[in-house]
Amino acid sequence: MRKRIEEWINWVLYDELIASKINAPKHLLGIHDYGEGQIIVVYKPGAIRVEVTSRTGKKIHTMEQMTNEGLFAIYFDKKEYDGNKYNVVTTYEDGTIINSADPYSFESLITNFDTYLFAEGRHYNIYEKLGAHPMTIDGVRGTYFAVWAPHARRVSVVGDFNLWDGNVNPMQITANEGIYELFLPGVEPGAVYKYQIMTRYGEILYKADPYGNQCQMRPENASVVADISSYKWKDTSWMKDRSKISRTDRMRMPMSIYEMHLGSWHKKVEDDDAGFYTYRELAPMVADYLNEMGYTHVELMGISEYPFDGSWGYQVTNYYAPTSRYGDAVDFMYFVDYMHSKGISVILDWVPAHFPRDAHGLGRFDGMPLYEHPDPRRGEHPDWGTYIFDYGRNEVANFLTANALFWVEKFHIDGLRVDAVASMLYLDYGKQDGQWLPNEHGGNENLEAIALMQNINSIMEERNPGAYLIAEESTAWAGVTAPASMDGLGFLFKWNMGWMNDFLEYMQMDPYFRQNNQNMLTFSLSYAYAENYVLVISHDEVVHLKRSMIEKMPGSEEDKFANLRTAYGFMYGHPGKKLLFMGQEFAQPREWSEARSLDWFVLDNPLNQGMERYVKALNKLYNTNDAMYANDTDPMGFEWTDCDHPDMSILSFVRRGSTPKKQLLFVCNFTPVERDNYSIPVPCYTTYKEILNSDDVQFGGKGRLNGKPVKAVDKKNARTPYSIDITVPPLSTVVFEYDYTDMTPELEKKEAEAKAAAKKRVDAAKRKAAAAQKKAEEIKKDAEKKAAELKKEAEKKADELKKEAEKKTAELKKEASEISEEVKDDIADIEKSVVAVADDIKKDIKARKK
Repeated sequence: MRKRIEEWINWVLYDELIASKINAPKHLLGIHDYGEGQIIVVYKPGAIRVEVTSRTGKKIHTMEQMTNEGLFAIYFDKKEYDGNKYNVVTTYEDGTIINSADPYSFESLITNFDTYLFAEGRHYNIYEKLGAHPMTIDGVRGTYFAVWAPHARRVSVVGDFNLWDGNVNPMQITANEGIYELFLPGVEPGAVYKYQIMTRYGEILYKADPYGNQCQMRPENASVVADISSYKWKDTSWMKDRSKISRTDRMRMPMSIYEMHLGSWHKKVEDDDAGFYTYRELAPMVADYLNEMGYTHVELMGISEYPFDGSWGYQVTNYYAPTSRYGDAVDFMYFVDYMHSKGISVILDWVPAHFPRDAHGLGRFDGMPLYEHPDPRRGEHPDWGTYIFDYGRNEVANFLTANALFWVEKFHIDGLRVDAVASMLYLDYGKQDGQWLPNEHGGNENLEAIALMQNINSIMEERNPGAYLIAEESTAWAGVTAPASMDGLGFLFKWNMGWMNDFLEYMQMDPYFRQNNQNMLTFSLSYAYAENYVLVISHDEVVHLKRSMIEKMPGSEEDKFANLRTAYGFMYGHPGKKLLFMGQEFAQPREWSEARSLDWFVLDNPLNQGMERYVKALNKLYNTNDAMYANDTDPMGFEWTDCDHPDMSILSFVRRGSTPKKQLLFVCNFTPVERDNYSIPVPCYTTYKEILNSDDVQFGGKGRLNGKPVKAVDKKNARTPYSIDITVPPLSTVVFEYDYTDMTPELEKKEAEAKAAAKKRVDAAKRKAAAAQKKAEEIKKDAEKKAAELKKEAEKKADELKKEAEKKTAELKKEASEISEEVKDDIADIEKSVVAVADDIKKDIKARKK
């Protein structure tokens, strides 16, 4: 038997196995047909005894030790086992006994079609094949591992389950594409693992799983086997409704976005690097707060696993794993599901622009550039110290495209905010001459990145209608939100970075200097409809010595708050969806830090309380008036009524919605000067009712309001023929509601005259009707009087007739009584006569008898 085994074994492969260089261990290990029989070979270093048994354990065969290094084998002269239907029982010197199915007896799960699609860059569910997947195969529970490492000499799965020994479980390379795979029986969810990679140059690398769904808590960085199929979603109705929302519908819907960093919104334990609330604990806290404040969307910073807290999640090492700082992948699914149950959309920040150099991450994954471009002029960010993806490599493009789909399809994310798009578009972004490589046409456009973004947006819309991508793009690149079919990038929205920079610079100025810089507020309307914009005051604006929003404002404490209320009012009135970073809604005084909770304690201050109430009121105004969002991308939705007096620093404009009803007039005063009876141009001749005033006492103001509705007057100005005279508080935003009308003073006069004439006719008719009514009442009274007299007369006549009848009746009764007595006497006489006759007859009869 040993001779037969030795004849079969490929000793070159054995040498590779012993040298830890084997990349096709199934060619040596596992079960193989040999002539009419079978041979099973296993590699168990340190074992003193190895047996092959049936799954039931009824059949036991002792394997022969072929080498001192731990190669064991057995030959059967007939087909003893069907496929993988056997176990290997290994006994070690310390007495440990391990009974397990043979990893090398299982068939490959990677098909030729998988490798073909992956090589084409079109395997959009590749994450279901690559990575670690708990499963049961032929009745055996375990985990299937697969990883792409085409430059590797050998890849092994290592973990606690094999003492992190790369010699124990070398993986099998597939025929194409450099994918390594192996099913390990007995490895369950929760197992910690990495891929041990031997490079072509003999270097040993330990890499986390690029497609893994869970990682250890930093600073540990291994992957963790996770079963993300176990979660039972409850948002079926949400997902069904979402799928019916078109691009156009989405642009006409309200979006008030609360950008947040989960770990520092609230911390369970301050001054503790691990003192975080979990996804499950945060879900009700976040949802209740957002609903109370009136936000429609939450945007989460950096959820994909990252090693350094200070990167906020924008230097990602594990793109398919939610960060373990707040729980596991299923916990994050619960968070998203809970948000949906409360009517809140979830946007996730996504970072396909670059990745860090951490040793366990994607960089030089198999010893050579793989995910990054091999040319440093294309593959590295000199300022950021990170790698740039090789967007032109199909498998890398597939990795990113599938990742975008993964978050939307597996985690039900509603939208992805794509970070640093500008750095993807331009080959020379952040680089000096000599540090970048032009494209094939000699330009600085990254053609491969452009094609990738177009494809991702197109595939997303095709596979997940209602889901969308938002670009953080800081340049004037044309067509960011144009459909890919029209040679645009295909994003649905773009962050308006130009507006943000101008707006914040203006608001930080002393009001004295604002009069000379009003164009910083008005210029944005010259390009407001070039893209579908989101107005943002994001985390980037309140860190790194940029100061918080309240501390950017000039003046005394009260002026700071008044300035900030004015700023937020202008922002909400300006065309575009809205985004505000957490803490700024209650005017947090300190810069944001990921290491601590927000300054919730400042809500003891009435001014901070007022600011929070004000933002809540703005959100309510926004959500209940489609004039503030329905025509964000249509010029008809906005019109300046006054931007022509920069010396006053007062701007006014209107927002129009889907109907002539409930249109809005915004008046913003950017100076600390109150204006009484100030004339504001208005678009139509109607009544204007104040519905929001940032100077309201409840918001921390002085209460200088316009309590009564104001009627427009026929007072022509540079832009409109009408005006209203109102009180404009210092440093304020005032909002009026009105219904649009085509009424003019002339028409109003004619209408008044017509109403007066109509009233005169109505009054005459009323008088005539009143006279007729009076006559009718007189007739009625006469009739009632006559009826009463007739009734009385009738009653008298009735009484007389009654008396006469009673008298007649008495007489008749008397007469009848007298007649009755006479009749009685006659009857008596007759009766006597009859008796007498009878007696005579009787006598006559007796006489005759005699």
